[in-house]
Amino acid sequence: MLGPSAHTDTFTRDNLPPEDEWPELLLDGFDYPQVLNAGVELTDAMVAKGFGDHTALIGNGRRRTYKELTDWSNRIAHALVENYGVKPGNRVLIRSANNPAMVACWLAATKAGAVVVNTMPMLRAGELGQIIDKAEVEFALCDTRIKDELVACAKDSRFLKKVIGFDGTANHDAELDRIALDKPVKFAAVPTGRDDVALLGFTSGTTGEPKATMHFHRDLLIIADAYAKEVLAVTPDDIFVGSPPLAFTFGLGGLAIFPLRFGAAATLLEQATPPKMIEIIETYKATISFTAPTAYRVMLAAMEEGADLSSLRIAVSAGETLPAPIYDAWMKKTGKPMLDGIGATEMLHIFISNRLGDSAPGSTGKPVGGYQAKIVDDEMNEMPRGEIGRLAVRGPTGCRYLADKRQAKYVRDGWNLTGDSFYQDEAGYFHFAARSDDMIISAGYNIAGPEVEAALLSHDFVSECAVVGAEDLERGQIVQAHIVLVADVPADAATIKALQDHVKQVIAPYKYPRSVKFVDALPKTATGKIQRFALRGRAVN
Repeated sequence: MLGPSAHTDTFTRDNLPPEDEWPELLLDGFDYPQVLNAGVELTDAMVAKGFGDHTALIGNGRRRTYKELTDWSNRIAHALVENYGVKPGNRVLIRSANNPAMVACWLAATKAGAVVVNTMPMLRAGELGQIIDKAEVEFALCDTRIKDELVACAKDSRFLKKVIGFDGTANHDAELDRIALDKPVKFAAVPTGRDDVALLGFTSGTTGEPKATMHFHRDLLIIADAYAKEVLAVTPDDIFVGSPPLAFTFGLGGLAIFPLRFGAAATLLEQATPPKMIEIIETYKATISFTAPTAYRVMLAAMEEGADLSSLRIAVSAGETLPAPIYDAWMKKTGKPMLDGIGATEMLHIFISNRLGDSAPGSTGKPVGGYQAKIVDDEMNEMPRGEIGRLAVRGPTGCRYLADKRQAKYVRDGWNLTGDSFYQDEAGYFHFAARSDDMIISAGYNIAGPEVEAALLSHDFVSECAVVGAEDLERGQIVQAHIVLVADVPADAATIKALQDHVKQVIAPYKYPRSVKFVDALPKTATGKIQRFALRGRAVN
């Protein structure tokens, strides 16, 4: 039963799915007051706890303390309410690369009771228009360096009325900054309800009509009080670094919510390439990194040239399954824990993870505290241990799509069906097999593409690879590998045979790639996920 709401604009609550289509929420142990504003909890409340002088954010050449971030976000909140007329429940889109100004804007809009829609800086007007139409966004805050696409979008939008520029370089030389500078540093935040919607997360890799996942103020704190507290054991001494955009919930959790919840610091990079990540880790002695497996592979190569990553306490890998060869190479080279985990925008963050002192190659681990998971067949019957089926999960967070018929597909019998194929071993550990649509069926055999990728990655010739199913008249599908070779390895028939023979030696021979394509680069999302759907479009013999 939903509690009281402070939203005067009731759009999000009006467009929640019917409660009988929600997943079952397991909220035991996650008790928050009825009135809860996540923006306050991550800033003003931290100052009140004595963290005012602690570094909160590092980026664009300077450090900001919790007191500075609190004052900054409060001033912006005043401007949003008093100068622009933002009302509780209004949707506010934010467009920026990862920088402290984006975090300040997100916190300010949250304190003002708005529902935030964080977006990627590389989206174009047409893509932004879809998001704006779906969420009926009236206000947009945008780094002035990348305003053009939003301004173009606003000209034709039925909903977007105001594009407000801010200075992402933090020089305060933009409209919003100039107005905010004259505002008080105290702000009476909107007394939002714990189950008022605070964030709309649009799913990455969406095709067709975008899906918006709806997350409450309590949800933003739950992911910190569950995963970050239990698995990462965050302390005020931690310094976070990572590549995922704040526009995605993986990045928002790992680079804003988790550090701010526990008095730690986050380093924010506008261009989070692996070399930049290494530079930041060395410069600021970062302790927890968030990125995808492909980035860790590049970082490993850089360490051969003398990079010092000794300050790292934990390397979190998510967004893409972690191949065992990368895990093994990382552990051999660094000795630092690498924790594979799986999350989903629908669930907000990671819900199954390896643990410190309990991690293994090829295993995603066990459910985070508060979550339950099982492997089911198409009729929701639990599968025997060791058999591949569909991953079903439930916990204190769960899928609520904004006005979307696809809710009934994602949630069944109170469980979230993530679209992943997994199996659970006898000891209770979960192992990724494939995205459900990445399972290759060849001559009656089920072949998990990531297993073939892991075999290929264990060969010295292979820098990166992605495996998909290619249509085949005889077999229905065959395994097709798209491979980026290391430098100076010839892309010829001899190399193809060497790789095929290698796979036959490492895993069951029927799983070897009958088709091999050498490419210069693999298509990826901004979070580093390989876009296999793009490769499937090329998968022609």
